[in-house]
Amino acid sequence: MRAVTAAQMRHIDAAAVERDGEVALMRAAGDAIAQLIDRFARGDGPVVAFAGNGNNGGDAYAALASYAGPRRRIVFGDPHAGGSAARVDARERARVAGVEEHEFSGDDRDEDLLGTASLFLDGVLGVNARLPLDERSARLVAVMNEAGAPILALDVPTGIDPTTGAVGEHVVRAVATIALGRPKLGCLAETARDVTGDLWCAPIGMRDDDADGIDDPPTEVMTAAEFSALLPRRAGDSDKRSSGAPLIVAGSTQFPGAAILCAWGAARAGAGYVTVAAPEGAAPTLRAHLVEQVVVTYDERDPDGAVKTILDLTNHCSSIGIGPGLGLSDAFGTIVNGVVGGTKLPVVADAGALFHLAKRLDAYRDAKLVLTPHAGEFARLSGKGTIAPGARLRRLRAFVDEYEIATLLKGPVTLIGGRHVTYLNPTGTNALATAGTGDVLTGAIATLLGQGLEPLDAARAGAYWHGLAGQHALGERRRGVIARDAADALGPSSDPDPGDPELVHIAT
Repeated sequence: MRAVTAAQMRHIDAAAVERDGEVALMRAAGDAIAQLIDRFARGDGPVVAFAGNGNNGGDAYAALASYAGPRRRIVFGDPHAGGSAARVDARERARVAGVEEHEFSGDDRDEDLLGTASLFLDGVLGVNARLPLDERSARLVAVMNEAGAPILALDVPTGIDPTTGAVGEHVVRAVATIALGRPKLGCLAETARDVTGDLWCAPIGMRDDDADGIDDPPTEVMTAAEFSALLPRRAGDSDKRSSGAPLIVAGSTQFPGAAILCAWGAARAGAGYVTVAAPEGAAPTLRAHLVEQVVVTYDERDPDGAVKTILDLTNHCSSIGIGPGLGLSDAFGTIVNGVVGGTKLPVVADAGALFHLAKRLDAYRDAKLVLTPHAGEFARLSGKGTIAPGARLRRLRAFVDEYEIATLLKGPVTLIGGRHVTYLNPTGTNALATAGTGDVLTGAIATLLGQGLEPLDAARAGAYWHGLAGQHALGERRRGVIARDAADALGPSSDPDPGDPELVHIAT
């Protein structure tokens, strides 16, 4: 599903209005919002909407008109405002349905209503919002935040930039946001993610291709349905190698655990046969922990011989995961570049491998390769230094345009860049901010590559799955999630509920 800028959304909305009519679209939006009211309301009090004078305010009226639950319905709006035909229709339907309308004055009567509210609907400003907020909008934001009831933001939380995710001085802190038509790019940006809350989308018949050519290349956000469609399924006549046979080139005498976690990630992602190639000094630890996986050693003091040993192993494998726990010496540089440059198998590279590949990226242009850097590694890979706040998407796109290599940039919102599209991964949790979880991700992507996915698809499916696994592990433990928990949770989280296509849950 496309995550859109404000300009893209205006084009999508205009095309949908021409096809279906503005009134029908706003009624559909109201129906979708109404479905979430009882989910996020707290207590038995009224649902109170704050309606601005534009169509975002019209959506608030439409939602209360559609809501058929037991709660009292109140809207604070401007009774003298006109607006579009759709807004006028929504307001009239709300009046007929018995919705109480007030002009907000902040007097004691208003304070009493706010104090009993079970949910606020933020319909103050929508996709055309500009920062900083005007005085009235800023005041309504403060009122909602201070009153204490949960807030469901309509389209975007008032106070963020819908395109960049910049957060103003006054911003609604929503428990949830329902995007109308398509999710707004700003709601998925790191700066605004915390105030967006649970993110939902009501597609209401809108189409991605109506934004083609506007602010290209497109940015997509992964959904449960897309992940489920990507995830390979074992055929009935599968054997252990046809089920995915990744070769994990990882670990060292100092860091054997990285290879173990990477192998576990590969195995838990469904690989039928996992082989680990590691230096001789790491072998005893690996063999003590890896029962179902095969461990083969090489002599890191003889890098050319090590390359030959590893490449010989690839004759029986379907993909390579390389880098976790590898050293930074010149010998390891020879091994990494010798393996990646000498194989025709798809490769996912992380950690130590990124250090060595950075020196020769031009040699791997358009290769079947996935790079998985965190921000610090990306700064070195790109040669452009530290990523400035708000520049992650732009920097990733520039890097992929230059090298034409699928790249997964880790972070609170992980980005996966391909030549003609960038994906945002909406799953995950800060519980994954612990040592070794990146090794698990590398193993999972290696398996997906070995099962036949193209590099960009393996990267985006792996990121989504890894985030789900982290959420599942946190649900089981609540505290103290470690990397092996994320590996073990890959299985239970492999079949997310795609939900209702008319109301898509994007992110928690």
